[in-house]
Amino acid sequence: MMLIAVTGCSSETPPEPTPSPTDSQTMTPTPTFSPEEIAVDAMTTEERAASVVMGHIPSTDPEEVGDYMRSGLGGFILMGSNVEGDQEQLQALTEGLIVDEDLPPLIAIDQEGGDVSRLPWDDLPGGRQLQGSDPEDVQNTFEDRANLVVDAGANVNLGIVADVPADSADFIASRALGADPPSSAANVQAAVTGEQGVVFSTLKHFPGHGAAPGDSHFELPSTDLSLELWREADAVPFAAGVDAGAELLMFGHLVFSSVDDAPASLSERWHDIARSELGFEGVCITDDLGMLLSAGDDEYQDPVQNAVRAIDAGSDMVLMIAGSTPETAGDMAAGIAEAVENGTLSEERLREAAIRVMSLRLQLAG
Repeated sequence: MMLIAVTGCSSETPPEPTPSPTDSQTMTPTPTFSPEEIAVDAMTTEERAASVVMGHIPSTDPEEVGDYMRSGLGGFILMGSNVEGDQEQLQALTEGLIVDEDLPPLIAIDQEGGDVSRLPWDDLPGGRQLQGSDPEDVQNTFEDRANLVVDAGANVNLGIVADVPADSADFIASRALGADPPSSAANVQAAVTGEQGVVFSTLKHFPGHGAAPGDSHFELPSTDLSLELWREADAVPFAAGVDAGAELLMFGHLVFSSVDDAPASLSERWHDIARSELGFEGVCITDDLGMLLSAGDDEYQDPVQNAVRAIDAGSDMVLMIAGSTPETAGDMAAGIAEAVENGTLSEERLREAAIRVMSLRLQLAG
């Protein structure tokens, strides 16, 4: 028998057929991974740990520094002991640091100009000479300085001092780019803009050496400045530099007791503030962890433990110079890997740090 539906002969409307699920509804999307994630995920834990260490040896021999970098370190910092003569000598040395052209290391230098200069041929103004300058002059100066850094073979300048000195007698006053938050912010922003596209820029010494009196090379400078007052003053130049696109943020060995009793370099709270309040997405790097050995606090006398604590707190790269031997950086890398293996440091935290460092290194590879 054939049934013919006639409008109005039934009180119920037949239900609409349920559409068949499409392929996009039934298939789980394939996750996509960035090149830096792919590179890091192909690494062993030991390789990841080495990649977040920036080391140093006092050598001018390209072969010796090349052997040093074959351990897989992610970076090397050039100091005065690496500069024997002219630009050609330094170029040869930095070429020796590159053991894999497809994955060059971060080669850093403290080239602030003025009081802190590793390149004897840099006669450009720095620090106090630039305080009060027109930001355009600061931008041009740092563009010229960035070219000097690149010509020497480095690719990271640890050279933008965003600290606001409390007064002209401060330890950091001669190196700061401004004498107050507004002028410092304007000049820091200009310096980052000048370096952009030439070298990776680094802001230092977060959260601000000016607020914490004393020289962090020999002690742990401390302040009870509130977080609210920090936001109004010392934070301003760092925020300006972050907004301008600085790729690295150096954390100082500075204690802001109202925020954390630990130095900022080892403080999870300060790393969270940098990420959540300043919106920084680049590489957090410690100041020289060797400086903590001179701080007079028994808690910070183990460089390996300091490195683990820094990575755990949120740093992406640890730097070691003072008091180090050719073995120290490798020991730090081994300690970081061991901390992951025994659960002291999470595997995801190390992966996150290694990915951020890898991102910069892959940009260098082009």
